[in-house]
Amino acid sequence: MATTSGPGALTVADYHRLILAAKVYDVAWETPLERASGLSERTGNTVLLKREDAQPVFSFKVRGAYNRMVSLTAEELTRGVICASAGNHAQGVALSAQRLGCSATIVMPATTPQVKVDAVAALGGQIVLHGGSYSDAAQRAAELERELGYILIHPFDDPAVIAGQGTVAMEILGQHDGPIAAVFVPVGGGGLIAGMAAFIKAVRPEIRVIGVQAEDSDAMARSVSAGERVALSDVGLFCDGTAVKQVGEETFRLACDLVDDFVLVDTDAVCAAIKDVFQDTRTVLEPAGALSIAGLKQYVSDHHPIGQTLIAVASGANLNFDRLRFVAERAEEREALFAVTIPEERGSFRRFSELVGPRSVTEFNYRISETDQAHIFVGLGIADRSGSRDIATEFNQAGFATLDLTHDELAKEHVRHMVGGRTALAGDERLYRFLFPERPGALVQFLSNMHNDWNISLFHYRNQGADYGRVLVGFQVPVGDDAAFDIFLQTMGYPFENESDNPVYQLFLR
Repeated sequence: MATTSGPGALTVADYHRLILAAKVYDVAWETPLERASGLSERTGNTVLLKREDAQPVFSFKVRGAYNRMVSLTAEELTRGVICASAGNHAQGVALSAQRLGCSATIVMPATTPQVKVDAVAALGGQIVLHGGSYSDAAQRAAELERELGYILIHPFDDPAVIAGQGTVAMEILGQHDGPIAAVFVPVGGGGLIAGMAAFIKAVRPEIRVIGVQAEDSDAMARSVSAGERVALSDVGLFCDGTAVKQVGEETFRLACDLVDDFVLVDTDAVCAAIKDVFQDTRTVLEPAGALSIAGLKQYVSDHHPIGQTLIAVASGANLNFDRLRFVAERAEEREALFAVTIPEERGSFRRFSELVGPRSVTEFNYRISETDQAHIFVGLGIADRSGSRDIATEFNQAGFATLDLTHDELAKEHVRHMVGGRTALAGDERLYRFLFPERPGALVQFLSNMHNDWNISLFHYRNQGADYGRVLVGFQVPVGDDAAFDIFLQTMGYPFENESDNPVYQLFLR
């Protein structure tokens, strides 16, 4: 099989030979191909993960970088090398330069996670931070190359780099000689998928090669669809390792002929994939490193394969620790979010809670604000994200006006944390913190023990994954019911703390 030809264009057979001869194992090693038991059970297929996150620099990028640099002459090594990278290629170049005894200047986007910047510095790389994306950094690297005479080590658009990355596919086919339905590969500039596709199609052309991109960084998918390289004006930065505005000429040429399909995934799907891999391996991938797993899951959801062998490249694990909070918040792809309006009257809060019933509650926010109706922000566990429509219909039919916010970025990113504030209707409010057991029915049990004359003026709950949920509740209790309220607190069986005098409450909610 030959790729789209041009004068001197390398064929698949050429790349096959280059990959077989690639000199990557001075710095890289053959990574495991591991069965993901949880993903396999959930999808009904055998899901295998190619663990490139286990490389010395926690990414496959060292393969291509070293394969290119090991061919440099002594004079070229003396001049030193330069590259542009969002982080992982930078580490590969820095490690290769350290091994080969040359200097390395690394131009990185200013948005690069600090963990990658620190890792490059630890390997001796001279760092230049410039721009907001890989493409911005690449322009600066080209300028320095011309000004200072460095040798440019391109992160993807170079046959030697492509061949180095192609050794990932060589290992996969050596590790698994049985049937393989598809291999899922993350795509940024295209070096990994170009090399892997070239090797797979040369040896096992029946295997489908499927590229996975973030919806907001889909330059390769758009380019292949358009039949020409498309330059994006902006790229999303969550999957920083694949945030490329324009793919390479050679990688585009190979992808057009050799890649069978592309899958686009959103941020929530990537976060969920990070969680899936952690549950199966106890390893935390970076967002770009989990792209292929998210794409595999999307492919299964769309095409419903059963009993097939599907392989995903876990391509990197250079994740800033402080990003884990965001990942955990967005990883629960089986969460539905709703804005529900209920009558501001005694008993309506309990009736709505009974309607929620045994469903798993992930979040519950309420603050009294009007005299005739109340607005509740609620999150519920669902089997899949499409199930939110059925729940919204059920709530509406029960007389509670409901807005489905499951796919609303504003609601997920901001509004859920801003429900509340001061209100003149919260007179004589008492504020308490409780620890609720994380079990269905705990909230209904709590509400059923309340006196009918007591009003809830504030309620906040968020599932944190622990055995106990932390709940904040505001009560409006008539002065004459003090004794009964104290009995309620002591006999309900939930640990509590009176926060009515907390200065934070007085400043922001009172």
